[in-house]
Amino acid sequence: MPRPTKRRRICGLPEGKIFVCADACKKQAEPVVMTLEEYETVRLIDHVGLNQEECAEQMAVARTTAQRIYNSARSKLAEHLITGATLKIEGGSYDICTDRECGCRMRQCGKRQCGCHQEKGRCPKKPKKRNEV
Repeated sequence: MPRPTKRRRICGLPEGKIFVCADACKKQAEPVVMTLEEYETVRLIDHVGLNQEECAEQMAVARTTAQRIYNSARSKLAEHLITGATLKIEGGSYDICTDRECGCRMRQCGKRQCGCHQEKGRCPKKPKKRNEV
């Protein structure tokens, strides 16, 4: 009997969950289904700019697991883009983290507080205010 899948930590749900081809694309009966963990790896690596090790730390998984999830997500994105199949983001084994567990207080750098190299608790990607030193 295989081990149960460890729940991954994600920082929120996507704005959109179903993506379809706007042009006269060939309609396929079976949509491409991307899990929320796969979406989160794409968000962290491609959008936020974390490397796989930082992504793995953020999601509370091993780096090899993050790499496997990311490769699966890229394959599904490629299928959606090339064939025009509908892409659905749903399902998976995840927990949505709180602000304290995940992301700096400004929730802009995408890194965990304990792993974020902040100066005096500031997010490194947020510009300083005028009165801050």
